[in-house]
Amino acid sequence: MSISSSLNSGVAGLAANATRLATISDNIANSGTYGYKGADASFESLVITGSAGSGTYSAGGVRVTTSRDINEQGALVSTSNALDIAISGRGFLPVTTSVAMDAGTTGQQPMMMTSTGSFHTDADGVLMTDSGLVLLGWPANADGTIPTMPRDTTAGLEPVVINANQTAGDPTTTMNLGVNLPATETAFDASGDPLPLSVEYFGNLGTSETLGITFTPTIPASGKSYEWTMVITDSAQGDAVIGEYVLTFDDSRENGGTLSSVTVVSGGAYDSTTGTLSLTVAGGPMEMTIGKIGDTNGLTQLSDSFATTSITKDGSPVGNLTGVEIDENGFITATYDTGFTRVIYQIPLVDVPNPDGLKVLNNQCFQVSPDSGSFFLWDAGDGPTGAVVGYALEGSTTDVGAELTALIQTQRAYSSNAKVIQTVDEMLQETTNIKR
Repeated sequence: MSISSSLNSGVAGLAANATRLATISDNIANSGTYGYKGADASFESLVITGSAGSGTYSAGGVRVTTSRDINEQGALVSTSNALDIAISGRGFLPVTTSVAMDAGTTGQQPMMMTSTGSFHTDADGVLMTDSGLVLLGWPANADGTIPTMPRDTTAGLEPVVINANQTAGDPTTTMNLGVNLPATETAFDASGDPLPLSVEYFGNLGTSETLGITFTPTIPASGKSYEWTMVITDSAQGDAVIGEYVLTFDDSRENGGTLSSVTVVSGGAYDSTTGTLSLTVAGGPMEMTIGKIGDTNGLTQLSDSFATTSITKDGSPVGNLTGVEIDENGFITATYDTGFTRVIYQIPLVDVPNPDGLKVLNNQCFQVSPDSGSFFLWDAGDGPTGAVVGYALEGSTTDVGAELTALIQTQRAYSSNAKVIQTVDEMLQETTNIKR
């Protein structure tokens, strides 16, 4: 019995070390594979219980189990592609296969995930890797905000599509008006001529429109009034008046030349705490900042010159897409040739309680399994997840030096087990030779 058990133990040793050799071979072969997670073979002894003190012992042998060190992260490698994506820390990118997407069953597929990927657009603008992994994300609203999405299901995820020919416009919603009005024009002997100003803004369809702003001084019978009437018209509404305001300026030593009061004649209200006018242009509401009471920024009345000191606004005309990038929070931002930028997708990060329990698939992909636990979609950087890194790929976790050392150990262990089998064979031969 003992000799036979020794033979079985030797055979088990050969099989176990052959399995370990397979993991070492796989690890070395994938030492240059981005996102590869190393395989590991663990040995466990098998014991055949015998009676204590019986004077005999039966070899139980060895059993081997294999696993992936999915939780281990490889070094990040810089690249020149904006959509080479890696994760600095815990978490995975949600992906599906191009085959599943073509079948129109993306939302029905089990969650697939990868730790890194080099993504490019295909002929239809779908963002995928050369191996056919399609990046999934939450599409943004037209204003660049991300709607509330479910976190424990793939229902809200869609393939990321970036059309290189797409155009976009950004309507103007805020404007800061900095203008100096000549103090001398409110004197009793001034001409009283209105001072015109034209300011461009962009409509909802990217069209160029104009706000016509006229400043008319109030001429007193004597002295100076320090008062102006500001009338605002909108070219998109046939130059209709959208606001009329009486502006009074301070002439004190402390706040000379700043606004002291704004009286609304018609149009939107003036907010003294923010210094803004609430206008309504053809495309919708617009906030125009003219300055708070006593503020040196915005509208002022100094000296004898009528001059624009600063006019800033948001919005842009229609522009063509020039590039996309992903930031550390997983937001994919499109940039247009007009300088306009807009968030078009958010890529959540997938996390599971036990990453090492994930089911391993081809192309450095993983799926949820009973051992891994259920997945949850996090915003990058929140909860346990790390940050998203663009222009980078995660390198293989293989340590070639350690694998070569393990290879030597495995070779010696395999040879030793083969020697055990050879020895058992010789002993059985001796036993057979007893009867001759």
